[in-house]
Amino acid sequence: MTLGVLAVLGMVFTMFAGFWTDWLWYRSVNYSSVFTTTLWTKIGLFFVFGLLMALAVGFNIWLAHRLRPPLSAMSMEQQNLDRYRMSIAPYKKWLLLGITALVGLIAGASASGQWRTWLMWINGVPFGQKDPQFKLDVAFYAFDLPWYRFLLGFGFAAAILSVIAAALTHYLYGGLRVTSPGARATAAATGHLSVLIGIFVALKAVAYWLDRYGLAVKSSDFRATDNWTGLRYVDANAYLPAKTILFCIAVICALLFFATIWRRTWQLPVIGFGLMVLSAILIGGLYPAIVQKFQVQPNEQAKEAPYVEKNLEATRKAYGIDGTKVTDYSGTSKTEDKTTLRDDVGSTASIRIMDPNIVSPTFQQLQQIRNYYAFPNNLDVDRYAKDGKEQDTVIGLRELNLAGIPKKNWINNHFRYTHGFGVVAAQGTSADAQGRPNFTESDLPSEGDLGTYEQRIYYGEKTDTYSIVGGPQKEIDYSDDNGEKTTSYKGDSGVNLSNPVNRAAYAVAFGEPQILYSGAIGDGSRILYNRTPKERVEAVAPWLTIDGDAYPAVVNGRIQWIVDAYTTTNGYPYSSRTTLGDTTADSLTAANDNRAVVAQQNQVNYIRNSVKATVDAYTGEVKLYQWDTKDPVLKTWMKAFPDTVEPKGEISKDLMDHLRYPQDLFKVQRELLTRYHVRDATTFLSGSEVWQVPDDPTNRSGNAVPPYYLSMKMPDQQAQSFSLTTTFTPNGRDNLSAFMAVDAEAGTSDYGRIRILKLPTNTTVNGPKQVQSQFNSQEEIAESIRLLRGGDSEVEYGNLLTVPLDGGLLYVEPVYVRGGGLKYPLLRKVLVTYGGQTAFENTLDEALNKIFGAEGQAPKPPDEGDTTTPPPTSDNPTVQQALEDAQKAFDAGQEALKENDWEAYGRAQKDLEEALQRAEDAQAQAGRGGAGGGESKPSASPSPSGSPSPKPSS
Repeated sequence: MTLGVLAVLGMVFTMFAGFWTDWLWYRSVNYSSVFTTTLWTKIGLFFVFGLLMALAVGFNIWLAHRLRPPLSAMSMEQQNLDRYRMSIAPYKKWLLLGITALVGLIAGASASGQWRTWLMWINGVPFGQKDPQFKLDVAFYAFDLPWYRFLLGFGFAAAILSVIAAALTHYLYGGLRVTSPGARATAAATGHLSVLIGIFVALKAVAYWLDRYGLAVKSSDFRATDNWTGLRYVDANAYLPAKTILFCIAVICALLFFATIWRRTWQLPVIGFGLMVLSAILIGGLYPAIVQKFQVQPNEQAKEAPYVEKNLEATRKAYGIDGTKVTDYSGTSKTEDKTTLRDDVGSTASIRIMDPNIVSPTFQQLQQIRNYYAFPNNLDVDRYAKDGKEQDTVIGLRELNLAGIPKKNWINNHFRYTHGFGVVAAQGTSADAQGRPNFTESDLPSEGDLGTYEQRIYYGEKTDTYSIVGGPQKEIDYSDDNGEKTTSYKGDSGVNLSNPVNRAAYAVAFGEPQILYSGAIGDGSRILYNRTPKERVEAVAPWLTIDGDAYPAVVNGRIQWIVDAYTTTNGYPYSSRTTLGDTTADSLTAANDNRAVVAQQNQVNYIRNSVKATVDAYTGEVKLYQWDTKDPVLKTWMKAFPDTVEPKGEISKDLMDHLRYPQDLFKVQRELLTRYHVRDATTFLSGSEVWQVPDDPTNRSGNAVPPYYLSMKMPDQQAQSFSLTTTFTPNGRDNLSAFMAVDAEAGTSDYGRIRILKLPTNTTVNGPKQVQSQFNSQEEIAESIRLLRGGDSEVEYGNLLTVPLDGGLLYVEPVYVRGGGLKYPLLRKVLVTYGGQTAFENTLDEALNKIFGAEGQAPKPPDEGDTTTPPPTSDNPTVQQALEDAQKAFDAGQEALKENDWEAYGRAQKDLEEALQRAEDAQAQAGRGGAGGGESKPSASPSPSGSPSPKPSS
């Protein structure tokens, strides 16, 4: 008995620990109202519907027992039942309570899971839009209809369970007989069961009536690829009248069952029920099939066109793509002299050659500093101002990496190593002479262009375990030349562990008994958990769908994680459904699960980026900001959870500068726009304009190419804007169909505007796969790639960027090499193609110069008649010697490149740079003392071989 009591107490405390730790966590992040609202809603639904089910079943069992016949027939069947009646007689009340409690618990648990449905129904806000068929507000389908369907399902379950319970009770006590002589049922049993069946049929009538409205949001097999919802011709002209007729028949049939109370015979209700079943088969099944076969199929386009137009309009509104601007684009440049376009490239786009999805190992190798730090596998792209001008920046946080700590134990894992340290950022549009990133923020502690900010990172994408901070145990802050620095957490995040009840609860919840008695925990100790940004936002706003890519930004002296969040519904009439997990998948999500969307509702047909959330990397503070001020779904949830979402006006300017258009929403929209870029039903039905998102040509994953952030301007824009871009190809083909870009710069009037450049169908413009194939097939490029791959080196292709330029399309792709003892990729080449011309050069400038025939814009060797040049180098032995050294360094570098000796190559590049600098200084001094006294820089002075001397890569 003692062991049993202890086991029960242990189970009770385990349940209490889970509840208590949840409450403490929500209170620590100041979102206790979310916890209490959700909890009380679940409790209310549990007790209300559990009690209703228990009463319904219990009452019918009691009534059936009350209506039992006073004497049972003398038959073998009844004699056998007498034994059961006698055995349960002493326990009838307990048996009744047990049965009703069981069905009540099951029904209550099921109902509590509908807390979202209840809150959306009770707090629903009108959309201000009506469906085209029934002229009802969209809110009826999004908020009301799901709740009515739940009530209907609950009613069906209660009716069926009541019928079963009543029938078994009547049979047990002789009200129903199977083999006994005489009537098969007493009059009381007949009346009782007839009423219950009548209630079931009446509910079926209600179901037929609701099915009429359900046609506006039901899935259809009209086009499997479109996930069609809404009425078609056969729905409007066959199913809709059929549901109305069946409703009337079901009402009549229910009345016949109710009339059995007086008639005491089942003859008429059974006939009515049979008629209803037959009508459901003929009217609800056969008739629509005949209409589809003989009216729709012979002339499908004409019959379906009006309904397709409704679907087109509703889908475009539901996904926010109704304002998409589609413009014809030739795909070929009309400018004959391509050299004039060279200067236009810089004003058209800031071409990013640092691929955030490739260079993470480079950040890791050069800026990890300590093994217990790490960067995420995919870095992020943001904008930061330098000298008053914004530039695309690749950014990552130096987060805690427990796998790299020197000695693993409980104290080190959870008390000593608790946080990451600092931001590392690099220019997105350039690399240094060795192909490494040009860091704008680096070292430990981090220094650079970002100024002063709180660098400690207690909350991050890689921080997936708990830490106990702020107590007697000091934490390792960071290490420098003077040794380890220690710190103690000063924030108010987390849950205080000074209370022994809290310690016991967390010891049970985390399965770690040392939390209960460890001396490392004392006054001021706080436990931090749920530390990833997406995890925290999802917890405080369980009604949101979270974007797969949280990204960091330095805002007002703090590192803030920015998380995009969506409101969704699958009840928007006529809008086609999409599966978020499939639509947002690409080559990055396939390689990294952390990039996948956190979806509450997997299938949706309405989505809005209604909330921008931030998570402070030091304090873990979560803030939700209303972004879409018109979204009725967000307004509904804000009514259900008041004071949890701050108004849009609370977003600071510094934060606004770093907000951007979210990737997952863009991927959903681009997938829909492969079909819904057309506006007329005829073209949509023909399928001739269907596009597809191409596979990523830079790898062999077979997954879609991800969208890319890029500062660029479309043909109708006057200046560059931060954009999110993608390409389309025809369905089943590889040539280019269209280029799509959305203005991703928050706070501007054009934010969210989608532009599509549609290429002509009568000409062929190379798509990404064809461009990549063209890169790989050119003999000179293929040979260079083969040399780069020599030995144990690996070639990695970066993002293939597409930029519209003067009617044509400029493709740029950085090429990285990882090898020769180096464990991280370095930028070695840049591939560029435009107008059928391809270049494969050391730098972007060199490649662009070659493509546009603009080599002459680079500094030229001295000419005889050029009075601004210094005397010939033969008259200046210092310059001559420096150029000879430069030539030797260049030759050494080329030899090292062939041998894949990257260390020697780096030394040669450094020697080359020093030699050229000596030549420049010597010639500048000679110029000041020579004829004319002018200064010049010999960046391309003749080498001993007679050709221009080499320059280090820039």
